[in-house]
Amino acid sequence: MIYQGKVHKYGRDIDTDVIIPARYLNTSDPKELGKHALEDLDSGFISKVLQGDILIADENFGCGSSREHAPIAIKAAGISCVIAKSFARIFYRNSINMGLPILECLEAVDGISAGDEVKVDTNTGEITNLSTGEVFKAASFPDFIQGIMEKGGLISYLKSKVEAEGN
Repeated sequence: MIYQGKVHKYGRDIDTDVIIPARYLNTSDPKELGKHALEDLDSGFISKVLQGDILIADENFGCGSSREHAPIAIKAAGISCVIAKSFARIFYRNSINMGLPILECLEAVDGISAGDEVKVDTNTGEITNLSTGEVFKAASFPDFIQGIMEKGGLISYLKSKVEAEGN
């Protein structure tokens, strides 16, 4: 899949309590969670994000508790994918399960600035900074993970598999 948008860039060790503060965990409604994504880190985040924008962060993005609300909030806020130097393993897994594309690429994080326009091809792992012309390479996802992403998450993917087998 190909994603293109403006970059919102943040630092290292962004934990799930910052991605979606605990005071909002009384709901699992994606729209409500999206309204509060990253508000304790950047109170104006949600007003700056346009549908399809891209989030970039340094090391250890998504550390902290294992709440699935974090990737849901990011996705519902309008972010199409996240690029970081590294992800907390549970956040990585939750992101795939929720259908939020995430890529690890040190060079892209270092070579892309906030406000740049970026195109990401998750099929090839190619990240193109349209503002500078630089191209970076992240590992692409295996086909089955691509399928999960294309269906919007693990549950939708499994439902489609069951329906296909039943016909």
